[in-house]
Amino acid sequence: MSTQSYYVPHQSRWPILASLSLFLMAIGAGGYINSLGKEEVSGFSGFSLLIGALFLAAILVGWFRNVIKESMAGMYSDQMDKSFRWGMSWFIFSEVMFFAAFFGALFYVRNLAVPWLGGEGEKGISNMLWQGFEAQWPLMSTPDMETFPGPKEIIDPWHIPLLNTVLLLSSSVTVTLAHHALRKNKRDAIVIWLAATILLGAVFVYFQAEEYVVAYEELGLTLHAGIYGATFFILTGFHGLHVTLGTFMLLVIWVRVMRGHFNPDHHFGFEAVSWYWHFVDVVWVGLFLFVYIL
Repeated sequence: MSTQSYYVPHQSRWPILASLSLFLMAIGAGGYINSLGKEEVSGFSGFSLLIGALFLAAILVGWFRNVIKESMAGMYSDQMDKSFRWGMSWFIFSEVMFFAAFFGALFYVRNLAVPWLGGEGEKGISNMLWQGFEAQWPLMSTPDMETFPGPKEIIDPWHIPLLNTVLLLSSSVTVTLAHHALRKNKRDAIVIWLAATILLGAVFVYFQAEEYVVAYEELGLTLHAGIYGATFFILTGFHGLHVTLGTFMLLVIWVRVMRGHFNPDHHFGFEAVSWYWHFVDVVWVGLFLFVYIL
Protein backbone atom coordinates (compact mmCIF):
# COMPACT_ATOMS: atom_id res chain seq x y z
CA MET A 1 0.00 0.00 0.00
CA SER A 2 1.53 3.30 -1.13
CA THR A 3 1.43 6.42 0.95
CA GLN A 4 1.45 10.03 -0.14
CA SER A 5 3.49 12.76 1.51
CA TYR A 6 1.79 15.81 2.98
CA TYR A 7 3.59 19.12 2.70
CA VAL A 8 3.72 21.11 5.94
CA PRO A 9 4.69 24.78 5.39
CA HIS A 10 7.29 26.47 7.56
CA GLN A 11 6.27 28.99 10.16
CA SER A 12 5.18 32.19 8.46
CA ARG A 13 5.16 35.83 9.50
CA TRP A 14 2.49 36.71 6.91
CA PRO A 15 -0.67 36.01 8.98
CA ILE A 16 0.31 38.25 11.91
CA LEU A 17 1.50 41.01 9.58
CA ALA A 18 -1.78 40.82 7.65
CA SER A 19 -3.73 41.07 10.91
CA LEU A 20 -1.81 44.19 11.93
CA SER A 21 -2.45 45.76 8.51
CA LEU A 22 -6.17 45.04 8.74
CA PHE A 23 -6.22 46.57 12.23
CA LEU A 24 -4.65 49.77 10.88
CA MET A 25 -7.19 49.85 8.05
CA ALA A 26 -10.12 49.35 10.44
CA ILE A 27 -8.92 52.14 12.75
CA GLY A 28 -8.31 54.46 9.81
CA ALA A 29 -11.59 53.71 8.03
CA GLY A 30 -13.64 54.15 11.21
CA GLY A 31 -12.03 57.48 12.03
CA TYR A 32 -12.28 58.70 8.46
CA ILE A 33 -16.00 57.93 8.17
CA ASN A 34 -16.76 59.50 11.53
CA SER A 35 -15.00 62.71 10.48
CA LEU A 36 -16.91 63.06 7.22
CA GLY A 37 -19.06 66.17 7.14
CA LYS A 38 -16.93 67.94 9.73
CA GLU A 39 -14.78 70.95 9.01
CA GLU A 40 -11.59 68.89 8.99
CA VAL A 41 -11.18 65.26 8.05
CA SER A 42 -8.88 63.42 10.44
CA GLY A 43 -5.41 63.34 8.91
CA PHE A 44 -4.34 60.48 11.17
CA SER A 45 -7.30 58.34 10.09
CA GLY A 46 -6.56 58.84 6.40
CA PHE A 47 -2.87 58.11 6.96
CA SER A 48 -3.65 54.96 8.98
CA LEU A 49 -6.05 53.71 6.30
CA LEU A 50 -3.54 54.35 3.50
CA ILE A 51 -0.59 52.76 5.31
CA GLY A 52 -2.67 49.73 6.31
CA ALA A 53 -3.86 49.24 2.73
CA LEU A 54 -0.33 49.56 1.29
CA PHE A 55 1.09 47.15 3.86
CA LEU A 56 -1.71 44.65 3.20
CA ALA A 57 -1.10 44.82 -0.56
CA ALA A 58 2.63 44.19 -0.06
CA ILE A 59 1.91 41.32 2.35
CA LEU A 60 -0.51 39.64 -0.06
CA VAL A 61 2.03 39.90 -2.89
CA GLY A 62 4.74 38.26 -0.75
CA TRP A 63 2.42 35.67 0.76
CA PHE A 64 0.92 34.48 -2.49
CA ARG A 65 4.30 34.55 -4.20
CA ASN A 66 5.43 31.93 -1.68
CA VAL A 67 2.34 29.80 -2.31
CA ILE A 68 2.77 30.01 -6.09
CA LYS A 69 6.44 29.02 -5.88
CA GLU A 70 5.61 26.04 -3.68
CA SER A 71 2.81 24.97 -6.02
CA MET A 72 4.98 25.27 -9.15
CA ALA A 73 7.73 23.29 -7.41
CA GLY A 74 5.33 20.36 -7.03
CA MET A 75 5.30 20.44 -3.22
CA TYR A 76 1.53 20.11 -2.89
CA SER A 77 -0.18 16.71 -2.78
CA ASP A 78 -3.81 15.84 -3.47
CA GLN A 79 -4.51 16.18 0.26
CA MET A 80 -3.07 19.70 0.20
CA ASP A 81 -5.35 20.50 -2.74
CA LYS A 82 -8.33 19.38 -0.65
CA SER A 83 -7.15 21.63 2.18
CA PHE A 84 -7.05 24.61 -0.17
CA ARG A 85 -10.55 23.80 -1.41
CA TRP A 86 -11.95 23.59 2.10
CA GLY A 87 -10.16 26.80 3.04
CA MET A 88 -11.62 28.70 0.08
CA SER A 89 -15.05 27.24 0.74
CA TRP A 90 -15.04 28.46 4.34
CA PHE A 91 -13.72 31.85 3.25
CA ILE A 92 -16.61 32.29 0.81
CA PHE A 93 -19.03 31.10 3.49
CA SER A 94 -17.69 33.81 5.81
CA GLU A 95 -18.31 36.33 3.03
CA VAL A 96 -21.87 35.03 2.65
CA MET A 97 -22.44 35.64 6.36
CA PHE A 98 -20.85 39.09 6.05
CA PHE A 99 -23.31 40.21 3.40
CA ALA A 100 -26.18 38.35 5.10
CA ALA A 101 -25.68 40.62 8.12
CA PHE A 102 -26.10 43.75 6.00
CA PHE A 103 -29.04 42.35 4.06
CA GLY A 104 -30.55 41.43 7.43
CA ALA A 105 -30.07 45.01 8.65
CA LEU A 106 -31.77 46.29 5.50
CA PHE A 107 -34.71 43.92 6.06
CA TYR A 108 -35.02 44.98 9.73
CA VAL A 109 -35.01 48.67 8.88
CA ARG A 110 -37.44 48.44 5.97
CA ASN A 111 -39.94 45.99 7.41
CA LEU A 112 -39.79 46.66 11.15
CA ALA A 113 -38.04 49.83 12.36
CA VAL A 114 -39.44 52.30 9.81
CA PRO A 115 -43.07 51.05 10.13
CA TRP A 116 -42.77 51.25 13.93
CA LEU A 117 -41.71 54.90 13.66
CA GLY A 118 -44.74 55.45 11.46
CA GLY A 119 -47.08 54.08 14.14
CA GLU A 120 -47.59 50.57 12.75
CA GLY A 121 -47.25 47.22 14.48
CA GLU A 122 -46.83 46.22 18.08
CA LYS A 123 -44.09 48.81 18.64
CA GLY A 124 -45.91 51.59 16.81
CA ILE A 125 -45.79 53.62 20.00
CA SER A 126 -42.36 54.67 18.73
CA ASN A 127 -44.29 57.20 16.64
CA MET A 128 -44.44 59.33 19.78
CA LEU A 129 -40.77 60.15 19.22
CA TRP A 130 -41.51 61.88 15.90
CA GLN A 131 -45.21 62.51 15.59
CA GLY A 132 -46.38 62.93 12.03
CA PHE A 133 -43.51 60.91 10.61
CA GLU A 134 -44.63 59.02 7.48
CA ALA A 135 -43.16 55.57 7.01
CA GLN A 136 -42.08 54.88 3.47
CA TRP A 137 -39.18 53.30 1.66
CA PRO A 138 -36.92 54.67 0.37
CA LEU A 139 -36.88 57.06 3.30
CA MET A 140 -36.89 60.47 1.62
CA SER A 141 -37.83 62.39 4.79
CA THR A 142 -36.03 61.50 8.00
CA PRO A 143 -37.26 62.27 11.51
CA ASP A 144 -34.41 64.77 11.91
CA MET A 145 -34.08 66.55 8.57
CA GLU A 146 -31.57 69.08 9.90
CA THR A 147 -28.99 66.51 10.94
CA PHE A 148 -29.85 63.83 8.38
CA PRO A 149 -31.50 65.43 5.34
CA GLY A 150 -33.11 62.81 3.15
CA PRO A 151 -32.09 62.41 -0.50
CA LYS A 152 -33.68 64.59 -3.17
CA GLU A 153 -34.15 61.64 -5.51
CA ILE A 154 -33.32 57.96 -5.64
CA ILE A 155 -31.12 56.30 -8.24
CA ASP A 156 -32.95 55.05 -11.31
CA PRO A 157 -32.34 51.27 -11.34
CA TRP A 158 -32.86 51.00 -15.10
CA HIS A 159 -29.76 52.91 -16.13
CA ILE A 160 -26.37 52.41 -14.46
CA PRO A 161 -27.52 49.64 -12.05
CA LEU A 162 -29.08 47.64 -14.91
CA LEU A 163 -25.97 48.16 -17.05
CA ASN A 164 -23.77 46.97 -14.18
CA THR A 165 -25.99 43.91 -13.78
CA VAL A 166 -25.49 43.04 -17.44
CA LEU A 167 -21.74 43.59 -17.07
CA LEU A 168 -21.37 41.29 -14.07
CA LEU A 169 -23.62 38.54 -15.42
CA SER A 170 -21.65 38.66 -18.68
CA SER A 171 -18.41 38.38 -16.72
CA SER A 172 -19.68 35.18 -15.08
CA VAL A 173 -20.13 33.75 -18.58
CA THR A 174 -16.65 34.80 -19.74
CA VAL A 175 -14.85 33.43 -16.68
CA THR A 176 -16.74 30.13 -17.12
CA LEU A 177 -15.66 29.99 -20.77
CA ALA A 178 -12.08 30.62 -19.64
CA HIS A 179 -12.38 27.73 -17.18
CA HIS A 180 -13.66 25.38 -19.90
CA ALA A 181 -10.80 26.50 -22.17
CA LEU A 182 -8.32 25.70 -19.40
CA ARG A 183 -9.74 22.21 -19.00
CA LYS A 184 -9.16 21.69 -22.73
CA ASN A 185 -5.71 23.35 -22.52
CA LYS A 186 -6.59 26.02 -25.08
CA ARG A 187 -4.16 28.68 -23.86
CA ASP A 188 -5.13 31.43 -26.32
CA ALA A 189 -8.82 31.10 -25.47
CA ILE A 190 -8.04 31.26 -21.74
CA VAL A 191 -6.13 34.51 -22.21
CA ILE A 192 -8.90 36.09 -24.29
CA TRP A 193 -11.81 35.13 -22.01
CA LEU A 194 -9.93 36.10 -18.86
CA ALA A 195 -9.02 39.46 -20.38
CA ALA A 196 -12.70 40.00 -21.23
CA THR A 197 -13.67 39.19 -17.62
CA ILE A 198 -11.12 41.65 -16.24
CA LEU A 199 -12.34 44.35 -18.61
CA LEU A 200 -15.98 43.79 -17.59
CA GLY A 201 -15.04 43.99 -13.91
CA ALA A 202 -13.07 47.22 -14.43
CA VAL A 203 -15.93 48.81 -16.37
CA PHE A 204 -18.34 47.84 -13.57
CA VAL A 205 -16.15 49.62 -11.00
CA TYR A 206 -15.94 52.69 -13.25
CA PHE A 207 -19.72 52.95 -13.61
CA GLN A 208 -20.28 52.42 -9.89
CA ALA A 209 -17.86 55.28 -9.17
CA GLU A 210 -19.79 57.43 -11.65
CA GLU A 211 -23.03 56.46 -9.91
CA TYR A 212 -21.60 57.60 -6.57
CA VAL A 213 -20.62 60.97 -8.05
CA VAL A 214 -24.15 61.47 -9.36
CA ALA A 215 -25.64 60.37 -6.04
CA TYR A 216 -23.56 62.86 -4.05
CA GLU A 217 -23.58 65.85 -6.39
CA GLU A 218 -27.06 65.67 -7.95
CA LEU A 219 -29.36 63.46 -5.90
CA GLY A 220 -28.35 64.40 -2.36
CA LEU A 221 -27.86 60.70 -1.62
CA THR A 222 -24.94 60.64 0.83
CA LEU A 223 -23.88 58.82 3.97
CA HIS A 224 -25.70 61.55 5.90
CA ALA A 225 -28.98 61.08 4.02
CA GLY A 226 -30.55 59.02 6.77
CA ILE A 227 -30.78 55.24 7.03
CA TYR A 228 -31.44 54.85 3.30
CA GLY A 229 -28.14 56.52 2.41
CA ALA A 230 -26.28 54.53 5.06
CA THR A 231 -27.61 51.13 3.96
CA PHE A 232 -27.16 51.99 0.27
CA PHE A 233 -23.49 52.90 0.58
CA ILE A 234 -22.67 50.14 3.06
CA LEU A 235 -24.07 47.41 0.79
CA THR A 236 -22.97 48.75 -2.60
CA GLY A 237 -19.66 50.06 -1.25
CA PHE A 238 -18.55 46.77 0.26
CA HIS A 239 -19.67 44.98 -2.88
CA GLY A 240 -17.68 47.41 -5.03
CA LEU A 241 -14.64 46.71 -2.85
CA HIS A 242 -15.13 42.98 -3.45
CA VAL A 243 -15.41 43.52 -7.21
CA THR A 244 -12.20 45.56 -7.15
CA LEU A 245 -10.39 42.82 -5.23
CA GLY A 246 -11.83 40.14 -7.52
CA THR A 247 -10.70 42.04 -10.61
CA PHE A 248 -7.18 42.26 -9.20
CA MET A 249 -7.23 38.53 -8.45
CA LEU A 250 -8.32 37.82 -12.03
CA LEU A 251 -5.48 40.02 -13.29
CA VAL A 252 -2.96 37.97 -11.28
CA ILE A 253 -4.40 34.73 -12.68
CA TRP A 254 -4.26 36.18 -16.21
CA VAL A 255 -0.57 37.01 -15.78
CA ARG A 256 0.08 33.49 -14.48
CA VAL A 257 -1.69 31.98 -17.48
CA MET A 258 0.48 34.13 -19.75
CA ARG A 259 3.54 32.66 -18.02
CA GLY A 260 2.37 29.11 -18.63
CA HIS A 261 1.02 28.32 -15.18
CA PHE A 262 -1.86 25.88 -14.63
CA ASN A 263 -2.77 22.78 -16.60
CA PRO A 264 -6.03 20.88 -17.16
CA ASP A 265 -5.45 18.67 -14.10
CA HIS A 266 -4.00 21.14 -11.60
CA HIS A 267 -5.43 24.66 -11.56
CA PHE A 268 -7.11 25.27 -8.20
CA GLY A 269 -5.73 28.82 -8.06
CA PHE A 270 -7.82 29.56 -11.14
CA GLU A 271 -10.87 27.77 -9.72
CA ALA A 272 -10.66 29.62 -6.40
CA VAL A 273 -10.74 33.00 -8.13
CA SER A 274 -13.64 31.92 -10.35
CA TRP A 275 -15.59 30.75 -7.28
CA TYR A 276 -15.04 34.13 -5.68
CA TRP A 277 -16.10 35.95 -8.84
CA HIS A 278 -19.33 33.98 -9.14
CA PHE A 279 -20.08 34.75 -5.48
CA VAL A 280 -19.60 38.48 -6.12
CA ASP A 281 -21.98 38.26 -9.08
CA VAL A 282 -24.69 36.52 -7.04
CA VAL A 283 -24.43 39.18 -4.32
CA TRP A 284 -24.92 41.89 -6.94
CA VAL A 285 -28.13 40.26 -8.17
CA GLY A 286 -29.42 40.47 -4.58
CA LEU A 287 -28.37 44.12 -4.37
CA PHE A 288 -30.02 44.97 -7.65
CA LEU A 289 -33.29 43.44 -6.49
CA PHE A 290 -33.47 44.56 -2.84
CA VAL A 291 -31.58 47.87 -2.91
CA TYR A 292 -32.43 49.33 -6.31
CA ILE A 293 -35.77 47.81 -7.39
CA LEU A 294 -37.88 46.61 -4.46
